[in-house]
Amino acid sequence: MRILSSSGGILLVMLAAALSAFLLRALFYRTGCIYAVKKLWWWLEDRFHAYQIFKVPEFNDRLQENLFYRKVSAYLHSLPSMEDSDFTNLLTGRKHNDIVLRLDPNQVIGDTFLDARISWFNDETGPTRSFVLKIRKSDKRRILRPYLNHIHAVSDELDQKKRELRLFVNKERGGPEMLGLGRLRGRWRSVPFTHPSTLETIAMDADLKNRVKADLELFVKSKQYYHRLGRAWKRSFLLYGPSGTGKSSFIAAMANFLSYDVYEIDLSRISDDSDLRTLLLETTSRSVIVIEDLDRFLLEKPSSSLSLSGILNFMDGILNSCCADERIMVYTMNRKDQIDSAVLRPGRIDVHIHFPLCDFSSFKTLASSCLGVTDHKLFPQVEEMFQTGARLSPAEMEELMIANRNSPNRALKLVITALKTDGGGRASLGKVAVNHFSHYTPSSADSDGIFSKDNAIKDLKRLCGFFRMKSCRSSLDASEQNVG
Repeated sequence: MRILSSSGGILLVMLAAALSAFLLRALFYRTGCIYAVKKLWWWLEDRFHAYQIFKVPEFNDRLQENLFYRKVSAYLHSLPSMEDSDFTNLLTGRKHNDIVLRLDPNQVIGDTFLDARISWFNDETGPTRSFVLKIRKSDKRRILRPYLNHIHAVSDELDQKKRELRLFVNKERGGPEMLGLGRLRGRWRSVPFTHPSTLETIAMDADLKNRVKADLELFVKSKQYYHRLGRAWKRSFLLYGPSGTGKSSFIAAMANFLSYDVYEIDLSRISDDSDLRTLLLETTSRSVIVIEDLDRFLLEKPSSSLSLSGILNFMDGILNSCCADERIMVYTMNRKDQIDSAVLRPGRIDVHIHFPLCDFSSFKTLASSCLGVTDHKLFPQVEEMFQTGARLSPAEMEELMIANRNSPNRALKLVITALKTDGGGRASLGKVAVNHFSHYTPSSADSDGIFSKDNAIKDLKRLCGFFRMKSCRSSLDASEQNVG
């Protein structure tokens, strides 16, 4: 009897626990009583308010596409309430691994704006599809216009992020069309911009990186501010430093961060000042316009009819003010100390960022990203080489690490050898003066990328670097054999 009574007690305890769990689930989960009561309250509340209905059809009376319907669709499918709705369709996006949420026919989805509750109904019962907006009449005068503007802004931002970025390069006036090398737009030909560099992958001081991000984010939101000041909505950057310090990769990272197209202007293909103005007229908003190696063009004074006055007018002239809205202008130089101050004055250049040769801090960043090494017994030797003033560019150091990524020990020995043989003469180039906020000074950057020009000088440098690397490897092999 005792055994039966104890078994019965255990059974009662288990039943009580199960009943408690059920009650808790009913009370605290969305599928339970609280959610049902909340929906009942909303239903009752709707009966005591006057509402106004607005319909957004997919086509107008002339069967032309209603562009606002597309914007509303993009906006609704981005709402967090899509994920919280009772049912949502999961579909494949443009890319094979993308999964997107889609409204079901006749589904209702809620939204809030300025503390007002709004509902949308996906109406597919008529001959054409429509979105039906339901809003309280008491809220209409206060929120309707701002809410519609909000939908426009959010959908435009979503379209900007989803669209395919492109890299545009100018062709010579009257030159061949080169149809096989991408799309054509006037004097520009383009290819998809697929550079993988991002501000997260750039080896740069974290504080500096955050300041750059904040600067770019503020620029994107400052259209009304610039127009109120009577200024063109543009931001201009000067990136200067030795070759291989990451200027071009930084440009790609900026473009990816903003989701802007890139227009790279090759000044050697510009015939005169008028030609340069024409190119600017053919660029689009939301773009990064790049002129690389501007110091070389200004100092070498080529035979082109393009003048310094033409360059200055391109940077901040009347045409620039009229046609440069929502553009980032980027100029790169190896050195700026010999450049006319008229080129570098505020208004033409807003932000100066110096890209120096590697120091020990940037070396550790590269070692971590390329080799997966945050500490090593050879680090003190590398630090000692930097303390003596030896320097290499991030591109040179990164190449040594990538080529020997399967053997961190060998890679670090090659870095030490390269610093001994090649880095000593660059000590003066490694010293950087830190200026005020508009002159950013990153501690390091990663190697140059897609924007590098294929010219004879750079090819020769790469070839010399290749033989130098082979020489370093040979000397290292010999030393290892002697040790053995």
